[in-house]
Amino acid sequence: MHRPTGSLLLSFSMLVLCSCAGAPPEIELASAERILRTLAADSMEGRRSFTPGAEKGAAFISGEFAAIGLEPLGDLADFRQEFPVYEVSVENARVVLNGREVPGDRTAVTSAGAAHLTTADDVEVIVIGEADNPRTAFFAFRAATNTLVLLHPAHQEIFDRIRQYTGRSTRTIDPASGATTAMVLTSADQAESFEIDVTASTTEAGRIANIVGVIPGRRSDELVMFSAHYDHIGIVRPVDGDSIGNGANDDASGVAAVVELARYFKATRRPERTLVFVAFIAEEMGGYGSRYLSTQLSPDHIVAMFNVEMIGKVSAEGPARAWITGWDESDFGSILEQADTSYTFYGDPHPERGLFTASDNATFARLGVPAHSISTTPMDGDPDYHQVSDEVETLDLEHMTATIRGIAAAAGPIISGEATPSRVDPSRMR
Repeated sequence: MHRPTGSLLLSFSMLVLCSCAGAPPEIELASAERILRTLAADSMEGRRSFTPGAEKGAAFISGEFAAIGLEPLGDLADFRQEFPVYEVSVENARVVLNGREVPGDRTAVTSAGAAHLTTADDVEVIVIGEADNPRTAFFAFRAATNTLVLLHPAHQEIFDRIRQYTGRSTRTIDPASGATTAMVLTSADQAESFEIDVTASTTEAGRIANIVGVIPGRRSDELVMFSAHYDHIGIVRPVDGDSIGNGANDDASGVAAVVELARYFKATRRPERTLVFVAFIAEEMGGYGSRYLSTQLSPDHIVAMFNVEMIGKVSAEGPARAWITGWDESDFGSILEQADTSYTFYGDPHPERGLFTASDNATFARLGVPAHSISTTPMDGDPDYHQVSDEVETLDLEHMTATIRGIAAAAGPIISGEATPSRVDPSRMR
């Protein structure tokens, strides 16, 4: 065998070095685990919005974005996108339906402020009949539009739970243009006429922040978003002496994915489309973080949104598989499914839960963005969901890391501009 010598050996060595330098980066389990364990540590106190624990989480994620070398969004001085949230107390609410005033104990109302709405106004009417899924009633109170819900008396139990919620003060990011939602317990299946009058008081509850970083692409007006929420339920009623809802799966696992995806794509060549990485605040309180960001970006410029929710447990379909909410609302899922990757993506196995409208993606989907949540956790009877037992030890970290790699690979055609998901039809959204 001929042994290369001299300049030939040097050339060969340089070729090897160049090949290694051009090799794609690796998404490492150890790095993803470090992010997860830090966010789910007891010192974060469950990361509830408006608490020091959430601020600790925000500072940690900001530090990671800085270390990776991301850029702030737009004119922001750093990665914190801070905004105020207002507390609203409904003092009096009156609903007239089909010419008759509804008794107060059969109405539940939330509002961003004083309101007067009639049949002539732009109000979405949702009818939840006796045979319909009553859980959709909860999602109506997250809508960004004025809404009247007619809920059949067969769902009295759900109505009572909702009244407990509406009996407390609520929060909004925009008292001037925020939505009013009125629910009436009634057997009526249509609203031929209605009138909703609300008086309310408003005060500023505090300021909170999304954490947003950017990798500029060649196309500055075509954005691909990767997101997850960093808040959780905080300190709750103790169970066996443990009172911290650490939120390892929900959604420290998703934030770990966002951070590691940012690290991965920053280490590759400049993307064709601009990449935006977001850790949302206040998802658990009504999606205020995603609502605020949606007012700062043009939805027409957002090509796709990958919202990562709870990827720490293996899908009921088995490993190397993740499900996507709203599969039929755009061809986003089909594009991921057809990408050259060993990972499998499929439609949400829990459509009855309305999960497409239950997370931060919903705000953007209502604006036409192909915005979908990606998850792997079986939602039927998950014993750790919103419990103090949602700890790192309950998760499969190999699976979580494999899912992050799968998302990175499947996102390639969208990032490069080879594929563009179809838009969501906002008229189909609730």
